[in-house]
Formats: sequence, structure tokens, C-alpha cells
Amino acid sequence: MLLKSLEIHSFRNLKGQVKWGSNLNIIWGYNGQGKTNWLESIYLLATSKSFRTQRPHEAIKFDESLAVVSGVVTRSHEISRELQVAIQGNTKSMLVNGKRESLSQYLGQLHTIAFTASELEVIRGTPEARRKFLDRGIISLHPSYLQTLANFHRVIKQKNRLLQAAESTELSTNSILSKLEPWNEQLIALSVEIFNSRNEYVDHLRQSLEHNLFSNEELTIRYISSLEGNGDISNYKSLLTERLHVRLQAEVSAGYTLIGPHRDELKIMFNGRDMRTFGSSGQQRSALILLDLAAISVYHTWHGEYPLFLMDDADAELDHHHVSSLIDYLQGGVQTFITTSKDNLIKEYQSQAEIYEVVEGKIDNI
Repeated sequence: MLLKSLEIHSFRNLKGQVKWGSNLNIIWGYNGQGKTNWLESIYLLATSKSFRTQRPHEAIKFDESLAVVSGVVTRSHEISRELQVAIQGNTKSMLVNGKRESLSQYLGQLHTIAFTASELEVIRGTPEARRKFLDRGIISLHPSYLQTLANFHRVIKQKNRLLQAAESTELSTNSILSKLEPWNEQLIALSVEIFNSRNEYVDHLRQSLEHNLFSNEELTIRYISSLEGNGDISNYKSLLTERLHVRLQAEVSAGYTLIGPHRDELKIMFNGRDMRTFGSSGQQRSALILLDLAAISVYHTWHGEYPLFLMDDADAELDHHHVSSLIDYLQGGVQTFITTSKDNLIKEYQSQAEIYEVVEGKIDNI
């Protein structure tokens, strides 16, 4: 998988178009010139989302109403495809070869794995960040899983409304149960699919982890269901059904759904210790890199090609030794995009990389 070129119209401060190298691309420039914006535009083209904001309109250039990011992508031996994401207000449209596509059809055309400051939430943040990391990986293998997640969140939302209504009325347990039963049936079916998909993906990641790429500490991961310790987790469907019944009154009192995979966790450990709690800043960054590399390996095993790898502000997030080790590891297979404000990477890899300079949003090959 290669991103051959990119063309920008009114996305942040960017302007013009660029042809990318097939291996290592180093995007250099002083702070505030737009290096991260170029990386963000690649991520947007792949995912239709930004890694910097949840509000699409914030990425539209000031005084403009429409931002467009277009790119030419080649996959394996297929002919090139032109992808486009357009943002107007808070709405987005995705096109493949000029034809509008749904998000589920669009995802998978170009897959990226990004190492950014915000992505460190996978290690440092809440369980939700780690669940999202798993779900993104599963979608990269099974795009239809996106619809499973959408259906699950819709069911949770509807069930929560009923629970909140039940809390404010004096309905009997049987009456509440009868109203919730259709939603619980859907919840159980979707939860089983999500639980199985996440466990399977974690198994794939575990098999691909380069445990000691940066140090002698062993990185391990384990998917933990919120139902663990409450019965036979190997019979997940039966246990989930039982716990939904047992916890009915607790859910009514809380006013929201307490049981399901939306409360599960990915445990990330080094030498048996919780990385989130006990890992140093450097160890946490290394852990995220190892998870990203495992995700790249799983994607390659599944699809027979590599995704793109994006790394923002490399020198700020990893020391030079780690950055060099990472680049050397990725060389020869993964199309890589790295931003930096320092010239040490340019000096070290100028014979192996395409170097680009960004000045006031405009990018030039140097």
C-alpha cells in the first residue's frame, strides 16, 4: 500500500500538492509552519478523522467553507485509486474515484497507524482509549466491524433511555425487564461478537509483539472482560445473560448500562507490572511503538501488504537512538512519514529518504 501523492485545498494552512517517496519521508520545518498539518491530512484521507480535533470544521482554513484532501493510492498490483475527503461545516463526504462512498465502504482504502502525542492515551489514558485502539485494528481487518460497533452503541443509548425512564417511575421488576428484554437480546448478540473479535485481535497482537525491541523489559498484553471473576468467562454469552439479570436493579439505580464490553480493558504490562501506573514516560512511549509495530505486522499478515506509518514530532517523543532503531526496523516495507524540526535525521537518512521542507504550509522536496 502506497500513498503516491496528496493535494490539499483549504485544509488548515496547507496549500499545493506533493508526490511522496515509497519508503521513508521526512517532513522538516520550523515550529508553526504546518508539518503536523501535512501528517494530519494523510490521517484524514485514510480515516476521515483528525488525530487533533473532534470538530471537523476546525480544520477548514479561515474564511473558507470547504476543505478538500485528495490522494492517489496504489495497493499491491492494483491500478491506482483516487481518494478524497471533503469537509463542509461539520459534515464530511468520502469519494473513491469520484464516487461517493459510505464510511464503512471507504475505510480500508488507505490504512495508517499513527504515533502521536494524543495516541499516548492508549498507554496512559482511560480504558476507552485502549478499547478504541483494539477496535481500530479490528476494523482494519474487518471493515464491517464498524457497523457492529455502531449497532452496539445505538442499543446502549436506547437501553440507557429506558433505564433512566424506569428510575423515575415506579414500575415493577417484571415490567422493567419486559421493556428491556428486546434491547438486552440485541446487546447480548452484539457483545458476544465484540468480545470474540477483541480477544482474537489481542491474540494476533500478542503473537506479533517484538517484546524487547528497545529494552530488556518484556511487554505483555491481556484483554480483560468486566465480567471476569463473576463466573465462567469461557461461556461468555451465558455469563453475560446471567449478569444482566442479576444487575437489573443496579442498572436502574445507576440509570445506565453497567454490563457489557464497553466496560472491558486491555491490560498492558512490562515485567508483570501495569504500564499505565508504573511505566516511565520513556517506557510508555516504547510500549506504544511496540503495539503499533505489532498492529502493522498483523495487518501485513492479514492483507499481504503494509499500512502507512505516521510519526509526529519524532525528536520530542523518542530519543535519537529509539527513532533510529524504529526507522531501521521499518525500512524496506512500510511507507513512513516522520515530522521533525531538527536536522539530525536528515543528515543520517538523506541517502535513504525523501526530504520535504514546510514553509507557511507549502511543502517542497529538497
